[in-house]
Amino acid sequence: MSKEIIKIENLTREFIMGAETVRALRGISFTIKEGEFVTIMGSSGSGKSVLLNILGCLDQPTSGIYELDGLKVKNISKDKLATIRNEKIGFIFQSYNLLARTSAIENVELPLLYSSKVSSVEQKERAIEALKRVGLGHRLHHTPGQLSGGQQQRIAIARSLINNPVIVLADEATGNLDTRNSYEIMALFQELNKQGITIVFVTHEPDIASFSSRTIVLKDGNIIQDYKNQNIQSAEEHLAKLPKQDD
Repeated sequence: MSKEIIKIENLTREFIMGAETVRALRGISFTIKEGEFVTIMGSSGSGKSVLLNILGCLDQPTSGIYELDGLKVKNISKDKLATIRNEKIGFIFQSYNLLARTSAIENVELPLLYSSKVSSVEQKERAIEALKRVGLGHRLHHTPGQLSGGQQQRIAIARSLINNPVIVLADEATGNLDTRNSYEIMALFQELNKQGITIVFVTHEPDIASFSSRTIVLKDGNIIQDYKNQNIQSAEEHLAKLPKQDD
């Protein structure tokens, strides 16, 4: 039986805005097991970004239980939370969040700079390996400005894998990309998932959700659907159907 990577029970998140209380999450519950590829969908204001911040240990729930890899994430110090984020979670953002004047290798090495357990030689070896894994072994010394949006997102994906996290959290990771690059990135996520990596991918695009194995739909802070995708689409196949590009 697969182990539970994420366990959420009756989770709420409320914000006080002047005299009003905004209930961003209204007592939601779900689990995500090792090896799953889950998309979280919802329109603006559905609570998906708030949920992602809690899953990523960037925010704490108002009430309820959140367990990450067997650890209860509540009443933990900021320093401990930072360690959990760095060691257990890989983050990928819509805007890539790369350092502009820094090479691909150095961008990927960043999460390891806070680790006393990994020597500088091993840091570089791991970064090169991660970049090869995402198909950028030939772009090690390029800076973000010398690379396309799709390539920059591949660097961000390599960076998210560098610490061998228990889960990768992606926030609208194809949001800034055209169709071809989006499919290429989703094909990469599908390949990484086949290798056993657990992925949670936030999106508002149904065609992107069709590449995952399960979809959770949020509306007004509630889960309105949680279903296994019976007809998982292949991003590689969708890519092959696109018109050929002139080089």
